[in-house]
Amino acid sequence: MTPTLVRQDLPHAGPVPRVDPCARARDWAEIQERMLVPLHEAVYERLEVGSGTRLLGLRCGSGLALLMAASRGAAVTGVDFGSPQRVALARERLLPRTWGTRVRADTRLVDGVPEDVADAAVPPFNLITALEPIGCAAGDSEGLAELLDSATPLAERGTAVVLAGWGPPERCATSSVLRVATKLADPLRAAGSWRAARRDDLEEVAQRAGLRPDGSGRVACPFGYADVDSAVRGLLSTGLFDAAVGATDEAQVDKELREALHPHRRRDGAVWMPNVFRYLIARTR
Repeated sequence: MTPTLVRQDLPHAGPVPRVDPCARARDWAEIQERMLVPLHEAVYERLEVGSGTRLLGLRCGSGLALLMAASRGAAVTGVDFGSPQRVALARERLLPRTWGTRVRADTRLVDGVPEDVADAAVPPFNLITALEPIGCAAGDSEGLAELLDSATPLAERGTAVVLAGWGPPERCATSSVLRVATKLADPLRAAGSWRAARRDDLEEVAQRAGLRPDGSGRVACPFGYADVDSAVRGLLSTGLFDAAVGATDEAQVDKELREALHPHRRRDGAVWMPNVFRYLIARTR
């Protein structure tokens, strides 16, 4: 009798993308990350981030959001697991000797998990942010809920926790381009590939993490690029196409991306895609 082979994939498993992580991190920092500046500004303005803020940034990436908070006088700590290249870029941005008095000496950046920044000698955090938008990658909300479970014990009771996500697909022009990721990804191992954002993605994460919702908002964050080449590099740096790259190859994904971007090109060659992002403010109990 011929034995039956059973394929078993772990929930977090996915194809290993054939990409250069250093180049992707640099593209994120130089091209893509700035697209979310309006979101960061709206959150910090609403919560009056300033010198009394002790901020823990989850999935801090290359640190632009932390730098913006630090420029307001906040004490910032950033953690990111699985992207040492982005964390290295964040350290370059946030070194006190680089920015003088603009960044406080107690700035901390860790390639790890929230438990790695626990310190009984440091006051608890009074703001936690997770500003890398969720809702467009399969499994991203589950991972964020687990991250919050380990982060909230480090904060004061009633601390604001800010979650960010993609807005409705019909209000995000980039959604039509991101569908390339789903079309090309291996359907059996598509963890991390694009999916349409759902209306209650953020609320579901807050509920699983035991947080109390306390307000929300929407922010326009258009994606604008000087040309198609920049757009391709920026979008690939998000990681939303890594499953597609792993299932096919980067040349195929590049080709499909350029075709999908064509309707968004302007006469001067620039690429412009209006988007709306959501944020949810919740509170620790």
